[in-house]
Amino acid sequence: MAKAKRRARPKAGKPKTKSKVKKAASKRAAKAKPKTPAKPKQRFTVSHHREEDFDPGLRGYAKYRDLGISAATSGLVQAHVIRFTPPFRAEEVSTPHYHDVEFQMVYVLKGWIETDLEGQGPIRMRAGSCWIQPPRIKHKVTGYSDDCEVLEIVMPADFETVTLA
Repeated sequence: MAKAKRRARPKAGKPKTKSKVKKAASKRAAKAKPKTPAKPKQRFTVSHHREEDFDPGLRGYAKYRDLGISAATSGLVQAHVIRFTPPFRAEEVSTPHYHDVEFQMVYVLKGWIETDLEGQGPIRMRAGSCWIQPPRIKHKVTGYSDDCEVLEIVMPADFETVTLA
């Protein structure tokens, strides 16, 4: 007959070590934590270039091609190609504003774009340039080439643009 294993009991009067006390406390804290909500599920998507997919969007001086990322990430991320409409007209384009986002990255695909970013001054980005705009940084577009196209990735997908002028 097999002997039943017995747990070793601490000897009476012998205090627990600090590490044992910390481990017990962290186990209790882990059990007491509320469960974090599940992250939205993501699914596979693909977007092939089609000229007819460029639509008017947020601004009248640009057309947008939604890459389907928002739907695939349940609104976690937005990605679109922005094609700026020539000619550049400062009175329409150069309005100071900011975006209420957590993350914004822009990559120039074609041409060039000049932006005046708060604390940075005017910067001209060319094809191959990439930048991150920190959340709520004030900026304005001060120029772009007739063939300018950028890829913009933003979190969350649904965000507000606040006009300052």
